[in-house]
Amino acid sequence: MEKIRVLFVCMGNICRSPTAEGVFATMIKAQNIVDQFDIDSAGTHAYHIGEAPDLRAQKAAKDRGIQLSHIRARKVVFGDFEDFDYLLAMDDNNYEILMQSSPEQFKYKVKYFLEYAPNLDSLEVPDPYYGGKYGFERVLDMVEDASVGFVNSLKKSGEIA
Repeated sequence: MEKIRVLFVCMGNICRSPTAEGVFATMIKAQNIVDQFDIDSAGTHAYHIGEAPDLRAQKAAKDRGIQLSHIRARKVVFGDFEDFDYLLAMDDNNYEILMQSSPEQFKYKVKYFLEYAPNLDSLEVPDPYYGGKYGFERVLDMVEDASVGFVNSLKKSGEIA
């Protein structure tokens, strides 16, 4: 079985997308389906290439048993549109940048991550960078909901067992 390749995308790849990567990795490991995925995260901007996630994001995640310290920021590259099955944007701005950057034949791969969390009534994961501690907790809650919904969607469609 071919692995499902998932790329989580925000602006700088130090808050939301590495949090989503860490939450998703932890969840699929707990469900014993990690071997069915290749996951990564990236930013639409090159502000923080090579940096670890924001320390506040790391702390909030670690408090929930999720490790982010091994992740390093990178920028979305042209090859990502071909290489990944899903490019999951955290907000409108990054969704638009991905859609503008994507070759026509790969646009169908670009989605909002929160499409998989319809109970949240939002498509945008707010950027917690300039907010307080609560912002990072809220991001964790939102990406946990979307992660569950995404896996359930893949199971329902038969993409994973």
